[in-house]
Amino acid sequence: MEQIIKEMTRQMREAIRVRHYSIRTEEAYINWVGRYVRFHRGRHPGEMGEREINQFLTHLAVRENVAASTQNQALCALIFLYKEVLQREIGELEEIVWAKKPKRLPVVLTRGEAQLIIEQLSGEYRLIALLLYGSGLRLIECLRLRVKDIDFDYNQIVVRDGKGEKDRITLLPERVKNNLRDHLTRVKKLHESDRKDGYGRVYLPYALEKKYPNADREWGWQYVFPASQISQDPRSGLKRRHHLHESIVQRVVHHAIKKAGIVKPAGCHTFRHSFATHLLENGYDIRTVQELLGHNDVKTTMIYTHVLKQGGLGVKSPLDS
Repeated sequence: MEQIIKEMTRQMREAIRVRHYSIRTEEAYINWVGRYVRFHRGRHPGEMGEREINQFLTHLAVRENVAASTQNQALCALIFLYKEVLQREIGELEEIVWAKKPKRLPVVLTRGEAQLIIEQLSGEYRLIALLLYGSGLRLIECLRLRVKDIDFDYNQIVVRDGKGEKDRITLLPERVKNNLRDHLTRVKKLHESDRKDGYGRVYLPYALEKKYPNADREWGWQYVFPASQISQDPRSGLKRRHHLHESIVQRVVHHAIKKAGIVKPAGCHTFRHSFATHLLENGYDIRTVQELLGHNDVKTTMIYTHVLKQGGLGVKSPLDS
């Protein structure tokens, strides 16, 4: 069994890296293929097909009670395995019991609550929270920002390879600019120190490392929020300074929320929900908000209208009339 998993892992890794998928996707897909093989007691995926995939995905929904998004991720991993690695098309998957995706409204902070949470933070964590709320960034988008993506003159941030591998432009709040400049001054000193120690390189997407051999040491390509320690790249084996890990920021923000006395089930992504809702409250066009958020469909953006005080949902209770 382990030999089959090891071989599938090798083949999956090669196929994923040729297509320049993120390392997070690589780890997730490899994990699902391993679970798939173990579920079928070590059978080689090439000997299995639609029936076995149906059984595995149904097991996830019925026995393990996974979320719909988790089951979909497992399906994507198996489709990639069969189509890109085993060179086989998957037929109809009609017998799957799909996990139900609950319709939940996003949690939104008031302006006062958002400010109260931010006041509990300091240093780079405070700056990250300001960007999440002030620019509508996803956490991973914020942490992946490069120095060259910040445009102080035009008051904008370029988000590279966002969700769906799309680039977009969002706003850079005036309030953040001075703190961000000071932060980048400190980061530049750290980068110069790394270069003196023989490091100073950073991961570059796709094949840019080969096309521009020295670009990974240039200031513009460095992460805005670098990690505190130099680490080894699991793909290349090179020692580099990566960006801050999401779990660290999530932990700090969670503590700040508790310290602020906020009882809402909030987190880092709640700042993005609040950004969208407050822009709509301020009267900005929903298409503009959609563009800033990077949503494909305006219907996704419209979910934020549920808390607006104007319109059809803004009725008054008979008690307040």
